[in-house]
Amino acid sequence: MARREFLTGLCLCCISGAAKSFTFGLDAGAGLINPCRAPLPDSLRNHELTQAAFSGLNASDVWDCHAHLLGSGDSGSGCWISPKLHSILYPVQFLQRKFFLNAACVDEEAGRIDVDYVSRLAALMNEFPPGFRSMLLAFDEAHAANGMPMKGATAFHVPDRYAAQVAEHQSDRFLWVASIHPYRTDAVDALAEAVRGGACAIKWLPSAMGIDPLAPQCDAFYAALAKHDLPLISHAGHERAIKGAHQQHFGNPLRLRRGLEHGVRVVVAHCASMGEDLDAQGRTVESFSLFEQMMAEKRYQGRLYGDISALPQTNRAPYLERILAHPAWQGRLLNGSDYPLPGVMPLFSVAELVNRGWLGKDVGDHVRRVREYNPLIFDFLVKRHLRINGSRFDNQVFETARIFRRPSPVNAI
Repeated sequence: MARREFLTGLCLCCISGAAKSFTFGLDAGAGLINPCRAPLPDSLRNHELTQAAFSGLNASDVWDCHAHLLGSGDSGSGCWISPKLHSILYPVQFLQRKFFLNAACVDEEAGRIDVDYVSRLAALMNEFPPGFRSMLLAFDEAHAANGMPMKGATAFHVPDRYAAQVAEHQSDRFLWVASIHPYRTDAVDALAEAVRGGACAIKWLPSAMGIDPLAPQCDAFYAALAKHDLPLISHAGHERAIKGAHQQHFGNPLRLRRGLEHGVRVVVAHCASMGEDLDAQGRTVESFSLFEQMMAEKRYQGRLYGDISALPQTNRAPYLERILAHPAWQGRLLNGSDYPLPGVMPLFSVAELVNRGWLGKDVGDHVRRVREYNPLIFDFLVKRHLRINGSRFDNQVFETARIFRRPSPVNAI
């Protein structure tokens, strides 16, 4: 595929998900692809705006709760990527693979996707103050109602064992999150093994994995989650990045009530900030409105949370104002980066954040420069400096360890 065709397709793919109420536009001087510069210059690392963002936080409690681990299996990791993402017969998925790997600064031609992905992520994390860590997400295969895996309906797979190994080898920077499909016949046993191996949460993407969170088949798994007191991080709202089983209605946040009623602590990824779903009366409403309703229910306090991963992206940024309009939510919001997406250049418009008065011009100029070297610090700086109608994200939004910290593992998985 010619470079121009790739870049045009990439741009169109990203624009297609942009919210209508937010102006899409590349920042002045920004390209469509990640320049992948490194390391972050001292002038940017030591800049007063960078240091101000780090200031006031307990570094050992700052855990990025939403960072994706990807791989092809070329190192024997057990990871794999669907053939559809390699075929131009599926152009959107083909382009998604291209921009995900570019965002992570991985060169496919080198044949070292597994190693290079982790090396780049570790290098980015090492530019944060000591103590800051990322929670790496495993990703289970889609499964049918009978519990059998559906490889053909799976976009990619990252085994729990691999996520655990990466975190164990660089424990000063990484933790890990297991991904277990609740329909599996060994789901409860796999959960117990993940707990023994030090997993600090479970990750679901219901629409792509073919999980109906409302199905009775999930009950045994919910009971085990509650027993182990392990949080569930589950996507809600519409999913546009990963197709997989492509069951969008499984992303209705109301379907997560079944887990909450079993006593599970549930973290709703992205605060369900995109798409529409059916409410309890069968009416079509915003997914985010359903999340708001759930957050307002007293019975879910202490068990229902929302992560703010991906929210500065153009397609989700309008929800920032609505989220910050709920000051009572601060203790229930958890920061995540959704890495590698901060490295997908067209997904963000710093200029629009500045134009709306949510970031100062000096901050906007600074974070744009930082992004060329370290998209993770870029995402962190944007959220730390964001001000909307006098409101900001409190320190506790970034100090997420209180939700996920586990006792020392009994043994590695």
